[in-house]
Amino acid sequence: MTDPSDHRQKLGDLAAAAGLRRIHLLAWRDLDDVEAGGSEVHAAEVARHWAEAGIEVVMRTSYAQGHPPRAVRDGYQVIRKAGRYLVFPRAALSEASHRYGRRDALVEIWNGMPFFSPLWATGPRVVFLHHIHADMWKMVLPPNLARLGDTLERRVAPRLYRSSRMITLSPSSKQEMLDVGFRDELVEIVPPGIDAQFSPGGTRSATPLVVGVGRLVPVKRFDRLIRAVVAARRSAPDLQLVLVGTGPDRHDLEALVDELGASPYVRFAGRVEDDELVDLYRSAWMVASSSVREGWGMTLTEAAACGTPAVATRIPGHVDAVAEGRSGLLADDDADLARHLARIATDAGLRDRLSSGAIEHSATFSWANTATRILEVLADEALGRPGLGRSS
Repeated sequence: MTDPSDHRQKLGDLAAAAGLRRIHLLAWRDLDDVEAGGSEVHAAEVARHWAEAGIEVVMRTSYAQGHPPRAVRDGYQVIRKAGRYLVFPRAALSEASHRYGRRDALVEIWNGMPFFSPLWATGPRVVFLHHIHADMWKMVLPPNLARLGDTLERRVAPRLYRSSRMITLSPSSKQEMLDVGFRDELVEIVPPGIDAQFSPGGTRSATPLVVGVGRLVPVKRFDRLIRAVVAARRSAPDLQLVLVGTGPDRHDLEALVDELGASPYVRFAGRVEDDELVDLYRSAWMVASSSVREGWGMTLTEAAACGTPAVATRIPGHVDAVAEGRSGLLADDDADLARHLARIATDAGLRDRLSSGAIEHSATFSWANTATRILEVLADEALGRPGLGRSS
């Protein structure tokens, strides 16, 4: 394992060589937001590693309920101003006018709505796009706004960002970006990391346990997972499900559980602290995601680091987060999802093999590598793209 001080030295030297003393990040939501998810964790981890290396990092984002407009987290500055929608024009105006000081480079985190940095930003810049939202628009917005969002993402933005250096999480997400018009040579792949707290240990549940983690929102389709567990219990009658997370779908999901008579074996854990999440991953026989759209699936690799295999839908992001047949199983439809849950619950040999494979697969991901690789891309931009064209 690389010494943390060596990693900090490498990041510091890389930044100094490219003249990157002060980096600004633009993000829709902050890690302290009640709706924070994988994108916010990703941004916070990268900012933390850069700050630890001596880089001055400023993250500009929207208000987080119950938190002050300015704060310092893990050595970097967080500025939370404006609401969910006004954050985009206000952040752009603040950056264009250098309200929060001069920067040496800019990172735009594009989570649904872009900040349109090609129109106003000067100097070195990279854009992080976790995934194309596609049918997510219809799940979260009224029809007219959904069409507008889809048009912006598929037709307007690829042209506007045509010369921008882009970063995404996985090969499958990159392919989706290429399909809508982004340029192959300008899209880099940098997978997310896994925190060291996610590691093997603890004790497995005495009975088969599935854990699903994420915001209780339409795109995650936890209703599919609940139905799949109900179906899987025909072959694995002791199978239980714990859902971790909060969100607007909770009432409907609870109603579905009652309707299916599944309340004796489906539990809603709500929001949990990190140590409790680690315990849940370690006790689970498998982690599951029935999402229809992901850039990666960080819960799948977090659980993998705990030795817990995954059952997930075969979608872009999942196909890279899960090493199929080695760290978990991918499902093509709802029936497949139920079959895979039952297989892992009833086949000890398969479960042990996938558990070992999950640990091996997860060992290839670290936040240190993620932060370094993104800084390398940013340094390329600062130095005139000398690394452009190397393999992702």
